[in-house]
Amino acid sequence: MIRIGNASGFYGDRLSAMHEMLTGGELDVLTGDYLAELTMLILGRQRLNDPASGYARTFLRQLEGTLAIAVERGVRIVTNAGGLNPSGLAAAIRELAARMDIPLAVAHVEGDDLLPRADALTANAYLGGWGIAECLRAGADIVVTGRVTDASLVVGPAAAHFGWTPEDHDALAGATVAGHVIECGTQATGGNFAFFTELDVTHPGFPIAEVHVDGSAVITKHPGTGGAVTRETVLAQLLYEIQGPDYLGPDVTTRFDTITLTEDGPDRVRISGVRGGPPPETVKVCVNTLAGFRNSATFVLCGLNIEAKADLARRQLENTIGPDGLTWTLARTDHSDAPTEETASAFLHATIKTPDPTRAKAFARATVELALASYPGFTLTAPPADGTPIGFYRPEFVPRDTVNHVAVLADGTRRAIPWAPASPVLARTIEVSTSIDFGPTKRVPLGSVIGARSGDKGGDANLGVWVRDPAAYGWLCAELTIARLRELLPETEGLVIERHPFPNLNALNFILHNLLDDGAATTIRFDPQAKALAEWLRSRHADVPESFL
Repeated sequence: MIRIGNASGFYGDRLSAMHEMLTGGELDVLTGDYLAELTMLILGRQRLNDPASGYARTFLRQLEGTLAIAVERGVRIVTNAGGLNPSGLAAAIRELAARMDIPLAVAHVEGDDLLPRADALTANAYLGGWGIAECLRAGADIVVTGRVTDASLVVGPAAAHFGWTPEDHDALAGATVAGHVIECGTQATGGNFAFFTELDVTHPGFPIAEVHVDGSAVITKHPGTGGAVTRETVLAQLLYEIQGPDYLGPDVTTRFDTITLTEDGPDRVRISGVRGGPPPETVKVCVNTLAGFRNSATFVLCGLNIEAKADLARRQLENTIGPDGLTWTLARTDHSDAPTEETASAFLHATIKTPDPTRAKAFARATVELALASYPGFTLTAPPADGTPIGFYRPEFVPRDTVNHVAVLADGTRRAIPWAPASPVLARTIEVSTSIDFGPTKRVPLGSVIGARSGDKGGDANLGVWVRDPAAYGWLCAELTIARLRELLPETEGLVIERHPFPNLNALNFILHNLLDDGAATTIRFDPQAKALAEWLRSRHADVPESFL
């Protein structure tokens, strides 16, 4: 097998994780995922100010204290921290190694950047794992990539280690699932877990995938680290930011309806039975464009006449700067006859989106000017700033032969990576049989019987739900229809919603299209990345069969 660990799930994750993973136990490869869709926008704005930037600088900080350890232990490192400038980060790593007098072979992967062909801030195709594999086969100690699929950080090392070919669909699919599980770091070991009160997640350890030659894997963590690896912590991560049963990637189409999860001892969960097929004919491209400017302010409304106070603030601000682009949300967090000032208060959120930066500044000035001329008790949670640029994310798809996937080896040799044979994506449906009579019910929070996890995919939100008791799966399918979901989550009214059953996981996955408008950078939702959507659903009350409680 090959032991592949993870030390980063996003740009901003635990800085000490790389040291913890390199010193905590045996590893062959250490990966780090730094690139969310929103991160690409952030890096794009950085590159506007400094063309030499565009990569995750925290990766270099982590490497300063750990490079010698990695080399001494023979652990190879694969990361997408290269962002928009993988060659720049590779050069910076070589400079760091030279200063530390450490011999090091650093390679990188490029070809994802399609910006010269797009009128955008960033435009990056999702590459697969074969460029990474080529760099490792040629002896690289560190491989830096730009935009690759998150799972490719595991698929590439596994393919290089076992000598897989692009036709080894089942093995590639198994490694893709393992990569999907560990890509978000501690979310596989108890982080953001619905039943967190059952675990000690004070300081969860980062996950490891022990991948085998057939693509099966065991998810685990270093001995003595916090958190836990259970069937449910792995299941929760499997349901995170997915769509239907076919998980489309540039190397393989992975059939999530074939995954089997089994306990394999303490803090060990085996993933097996995964089947795969040829990848799709197109490659997904993450496109970010600048979409004007935004600013926001939150008015605190305390005590009596909350609605009238909110109405006055709205009228005053709109009279000053005009209503165009203004959005208002009144959060009635106030309580009658409250024992504290905070619990007697509601919050009025005002947001402006405008193509004019001077109007975003005028919003801030006009808001502050109301301080002595508005409702009684006027105060803001914080004074608004001058406004910030906002980005618009959209996914696009291009023919694969228009994307040049290139491995740049440590000696500078450039090797073109051919695309594997593809096939059209065929829509599939899963039939789920359900019974009708589940016996007497009791009204309780849904979280009494279901776990859930949610997240963002551009402007869409994903909501994965599972039952703890396999016997309850028929009830879940009968109870949680799309219509019922709309009743439980009224903010989804009017949205296009998909529902995908996963009987092998006793789970359902919902895709809520455009819940987040044009993505996390532009939405004015209270929860801009839909991270808490699952917990809202679990808090809603429903009539649950007593036999499942």
